[in-house]
Amino acid sequence: MARALDLAWAGWGRVHPNPLVGAVVLRDGESVGEGYHAEFGGVHAELAALAQAGPRARGATMVVTLEPCRHHGKQPPCVDAIVASGIRRVVFGSSDPNPAAGGGAASLVAAGLEVSALPVSRLVEDQNAPFFHEFRGADRPFVALKLATSLDGRIADYTGRSRWISGPEAGEWVHWLRSGFEAIGVGGRTARIDNPSLTVRGPLTPRLVPRRVVFDRRAALAGAQQLLDSAREVPVLVVAEAPVEAARADALAALGVELLPAANLADGMARLREAGIRSLLVEGGGRLAGRLVAQGLVDRFYWVQSPVWLGDDGIPAFGGIPGALLEQAVRWRVIERRGLGQDTVLVLGSD
Repeated sequence: MARALDLAWAGWGRVHPNPLVGAVVLRDGESVGEGYHAEFGGVHAELAALAQAGPRARGATMVVTLEPCRHHGKQPPCVDAIVASGIRRVVFGSSDPNPAAGGGAASLVAAGLEVSALPVSRLVEDQNAPFFHEFRGADRPFVALKLATSLDGRIADYTGRSRWISGPEAGEWVHWLRSGFEAIGVGGRTARIDNPSLTVRGPLTPRLVPRRVVFDRRAALAGAQQLLDSAREVPVLVVAEAPVEAARADALAALGVELLPAANLADGMARLREAGIRSLLVEGGGRLAGRLVAQGLVDRFYWVQSPVWLGDDGIPAFGGIPGALLEQAVRWRVIERRGLGQDTVLVLGSD
């Protein structure tokens, strides 16, 4: 199962909104076929593994991260191919939450196969968090927050400069991370000061180019020239929580920027979901990060910590989070820790 989970990551950025899935065919304890879902609309992991296994699949065991599908979508049902291959046993990591595709395990049992689930559903759900979020009746996108900070929790020095706290390895990883989300967001102050492009640059070309989102109460984007100049090529949406001057709204519309009026931050997230955004990666700044955390609007936190101290005058990573007694504080769940060159990334879940 660990190998199947590793294989599944190879579909990152290319299969969403479908899930990442990996599969391994075992015969006499040895792998005779491996596969993963590589492209949206393309061959599923189970079929790829069966194709590699060929006739050695007969009587073998298939280990797959997600319950095999039983419906006919862009590909035929995986359960039919598994039964036809002569596989004797199927072990899966998590049930499929999609009602149209789920139920494959029962279909396999009805066909006479041995079927069992390993107690690793949390690992599969973590790998496919936006997918599972979607099928839990979500009325907002899956929201991930990514911040690069100093050891003392600062996102910029006392002049407001944040480029570059983290090193090149972390920068490459961030572009990989971006490729798996449908939108990338920042606060208005960050957009004006940093003038980011918020695009994916690196060896992985995402199947869906992420839209760019700016959270600014009055839609004041003077200084965010890279976003404004490219809004017709890569969409830019502005979530505004206060009335926007008609002249400013007209000027943004003329540049191709879409304005989303919202009553508050939670309403803004709902408006983004209505606009078709199912997953959002927010990359700062500190005030927006603090508001999102304080209002319970963050599902995943990617914290890149760099070995540098910026001192008390540096810009804090979070602002506006109310104090809490230790015994009442929400304790987040650690999903992953690993090094990125001289930096460290800590991945946390709010559930």
